[in-house]
Amino acid sequence: MSGAHARPRRKPGRAPSGPQPVKDTAHTTAPAADTSTDAARAGRVSGKDGQAKDGRAKSGWDRGNLATDFAASLVVFLVALPLCIGVAVASGVTAELGIISGVIGGLVVGMARGSTLQVSGPAAGLAALVAETVLEHGVAMLGIIVLGTGILQISLGLVRLGRVFQAISLAVVQGMLAGIGLPLMFSQSYPLADAKAPGTPIENVAGLPGLVADTVQNPQALIAAGLGIATVVLSFVWKNAPGAAGKIPPALVAVGVGIVVTSLPGVEVKTLQVGDLLGSVHLPGAEEFAGLADVGIITSILTFTVIASAESLFTAAAVDRMHSGPRTRYNAELIAQGTGNTVAGVLGALPITAVVARSSANVHAGAKTRLSRTLHGLWLLAFALLLPQVLALIPISVLAGVLVHSGWKLFAPAEFPKMWRQDRGEFGVMTLTTLVIFATALLEGVLTGLAAGMILAALRMSQAVVTHHTEGDTTTVTLTGNATFLRLPRLIETLEAAGEADTPHLRLDLSGATHLDHACHSQITEFAEQQRAKGTRVDLLMPGQVPSTATAPAAQAPPASAPTAEAPTVTGPTARWLDLDAHPTERSDWQEWEDDLRSATGRTPR
Repeated sequence: MSGAHARPRRKPGRAPSGPQPVKDTAHTTAPAADTSTDAARAGRVSGKDGQAKDGRAKSGWDRGNLATDFAASLVVFLVALPLCIGVAVASGVTAELGIISGVIGGLVVGMARGSTLQVSGPAAGLAALVAETVLEHGVAMLGIIVLGTGILQISLGLVRLGRVFQAISLAVVQGMLAGIGLPLMFSQSYPLADAKAPGTPIENVAGLPGLVADTVQNPQALIAAGLGIATVVLSFVWKNAPGAAGKIPPALVAVGVGIVVTSLPGVEVKTLQVGDLLGSVHLPGAEEFAGLADVGIITSILTFTVIASAESLFTAAAVDRMHSGPRTRYNAELIAQGTGNTVAGVLGALPITAVVARSSANVHAGAKTRLSRTLHGLWLLAFALLLPQVLALIPISVLAGVLVHSGWKLFAPAEFPKMWRQDRGEFGVMTLTTLVIFATALLEGVLTGLAAGMILAALRMSQAVVTHHTEGDTTTVTLTGNATFLRLPRLIETLEAAGEADTPHLRLDLSGATHLDHACHSQITEFAEQQRAKGTRVDLLMPGQVPSTATAPAAQAPPASAPTAEAPTVTGPTARWLDLDAHPTERSDWQEWEDDLRSATGRTPR
């Protein structure tokens, strides 16, 4: 056959010739821990879907994406505007600072490459903490605290500790969010009726009956409360509205209704007072920097860093589950959040975190690139500079209603019975974290939750069973499982009971122990020495490596002092009783005993 016309033989399993689909290298070559490259590097879009012919992704900012992202940015802007103002009011600062933080979240954090669709700004979850900080240290020191938070976040990202924040118990995280949401609802119940909250969460709860009585007696307060309650109801039910109306953010609908009602004759509810945006900027000076010598300021910086970083990265994980696009790069996102907080601190604005409400609105609006979240910051800036008079028409009770709904979503009461069904131990950690935050403060609650979570994990890791029984002239103590110092009381109790049996022969069976820490080792050796000093013969059963039965070596002959026929020498293929009386009586430490066991058995004891 001529070489020019010969058809090459196809090897079995090889794909037929012809145009082949481009291989998705983003999933086959990238390690599992680094799946967060953005669309320009992931190579996931092709042809009409956006992939270049060479398999590498295009920038993603084509005409189709530009139109979609532009529309999505408007949706995010409409969600963010009332939230920025509401969070500022709840934090005890002017509305302008909330808008400035929203602008920074869009124009600074939004342009960074840590996450693609996550949207940042002032968060309702930090409102109570910020209000407490402002009350204690003043608004001027808030900028220094936020600045320190940003610098610390950047440092943590540079040393690649972004994923460390994922190593926190889910029960602690959910308890933290619930502990933030519950006080937020109670505190905002007062501005919802044009009243001022008494102070702490417990005081706010205690003052609710008086709030209701005062509201009923004041017609204007009743109107304000009606607007606030209507806002909460709209936030829950508006998503079920038919057609395109359901896609309008309920917060925007509530703001529109509130503006209309406020403009009616005879209505005198409190409205938002918005001043000069640029005039609200406060650059920290030498006096504020001197405050860094205060331990309370340093504590606030650490608290803001932990909470803001955790909230941002937990939100990133949640947003990544909402879409199939590029994953978040946690270290880069932490640096981006730190950069935003650094700028916010320099301008004296509110701290910035990623926000679930805005991020989910961005995803559901069909955003594809970072352009949507960047543009939303531009719309916030333009609106505040060009149309401040419109902001002055918004009732404060409507913004309080928006925050009450946000607090309910953070509280997430359905998560408590769900956690109870899944894991009652974790339910206890979650509930404890929530209650301590509510009763004290955020930092104390989180630290308590972390401590409770670690204790729970340690208890579950230390699952040891210690038993003893006496048969004839022999008492046997059996230890199985993972023995740590947490099980030391039970071990001591069992050993003492075995010693009280006062038999001439004692066996310590450790063959079922998967781990024996130093405390348990020391207790066992001390007990063995005490019994030998009384004249009791002590035998030890150590586990060896257990090969398959087919390759197991023949049992070795017992030493002269080993147990007699009624007590078998070999237990399993390689484990055997070791008579401690064949060894020196004085042993200074555990390592020497371990060396003796290794030389006697030929194997490393567990």
